[in-house]
Amino acid sequence: MPERALAVITGASSGIGEVFARQLAARGYDLLLSARREDLLRSLAGELSAAHHVSVEIFPADLAEDRPRAALAERIRTSPHFGLLVNNAGFGTKGLFHQAGLQDQDRMHRLHVLTPLVLSHAALGTLLTRTDADGRRGIINVSSVAGFEQSPSNVSYCATKTWLTSFTEGLAIELEIQRSPVKVQALCPGFTYSEFHDVLGMDRGPIPKQFWMSADFVVAESLRGFDRGQLIVIPGWRYKLLSAVIRAVPGPLMRRISAAAARRFRKPKQ
Repeated sequence: MPERALAVITGASSGIGEVFARQLAARGYDLLLSARREDLLRSLAGELSAAHHVSVEIFPADLAEDRPRAALAERIRTSPHFGLLVNNAGFGTKGLFHQAGLQDQDRMHRLHVLTPLVLSHAALGTLLTRTDADGRRGIINVSSVAGFEQSPSNVSYCATKTWLTSFTEGLAIELEIQRSPVKVQALCPGFTYSEFHDVLGMDRGPIPKQFWMSADFVVAESLRGFDRGQLIVIPGWRYKLLSAVIRAVPGPLMRRISAAAARRFRKPKQ
């Protein structure tokens, strides 16, 4: 690329978002990193700038809030070298839907749905009006294999990830009819070692170790798939098989299986 493209990454202070920052910096992207924890962003920015000689800006913000979200969208619209958006920011909650705080449920929908909606609108509005758009530019939406099913204690999480995957598929169709080189991807990982489950307070013990993946592996699979133009990326053969089974099983049976699994592994309070 004659000039380095700018990659905007949300939820970039740890976990999958941080690894995206590391791997994209190694690929030569300039970075704009957004998350709530300014201290972690500053530390990561300094490290990556020194290691890879790329420009790294930070955008400390809670993107569940309207004003910061709009400000980041405007930053994408006005960047002359914007190239890639990674919608990664997200979180989970514990407890059956009526037990989980409504404020947290509302915030989850704002972060998982409204933020990708607004930022993707800005990203495509920028990329599709430029003559330098190519196959290395586009959007990666970090969804989840949870979006292929429903699960007790995860109702909003599964629903928002279902939306995100469907939204990405819809964008892909629109890009196809426009014959655009811009690419979109829904990254659908399973259990990944990161702060996500620590913040949630989830015990990793009941989940078999072979179902856990490293964030480095997940991001490498995502970027490999992005290079190939792969729309849905499900890292790991176990999750590819699991997601195929989930989508093949009739809905009533899948709901019974999900309830049985929740009783065994999550044990929600009645």
